Amino acid sequence: MANLMLSLSLLALIISWSSLALAHEPSPLQDFCVADFKSPVRVNGFGCLDPKQVTPHHFLFRGLHIPGNTSNPLGTFVNRPTVLEIPGLNTLGISTVRVDYRPGGVVPPHRHPRASEILTVLEGSVLVGFVTSDPENRLISKVLEKGDVFAFPFGLVHFQQNVGQGNAVTIAFLSSQNPGVVAVANAVFGSDPPINADVLAKAFQVDKSIIDKLQAAYN
Repeated sequence: MANLMLSLSLLALIISWSSLALAHEPSPLQDFCVADFKSPVRVNGFGCLDPKQVTPHHFLFRGLHIPGNTSNPLGTFVNRPTVLEIPGLNTLGISTVRVDYRPGGVVPPHRHPRASEILTVLEGSVLVGFVTSDPENRLISKVLEKGDVFAFPFGLVHFQQNVGQGNAVTIAFLSSQNPGVVAVANAVFGSDPPINADVLAKAFQVDKSIIDKLQAAYN
């Protein structure tokens, strides 16, 4: 009986270790895989450029220090170099973004379908927050000051707003070479073709005429 119990314990341990191993992405099998945009091969990313053709410029992006133009309705400018701008990011699972905000400027509620995010305030005071999933829908929010860091969990809806008197700047890092962005308002009211207005009117519990106006504004 003792031997049987020991064998079962070892089996459970092996299964546990196997599950942990399968939970991770495989380790890279080469130093890098610079994106070859001309290659027809697509395996969760881009095909690899011949290493002999790789240069330092494939890993370089210039200009993230340059302030963006915030004279738009949102009052923000997002500089988001992904693998398309830095081919060397291919298969590395990381990217970065700089956001400039004029006073009151906002990055509206959105989500990244392929990444979590960590944000640092370089200048100004920035209100940030994210909403947990159903059924709680709990808002977790904080005003950040220069040097503060805040994390947004994978896939959750989140936002930022400059609540200071002057301009603000943030820089963030995301756990994907191509995190994607789903802006909530754009997706709901600006889809092509549009979502049936009756569906949205019931979903938001408002008159259909309000939905018509919102869809007109986003299309």
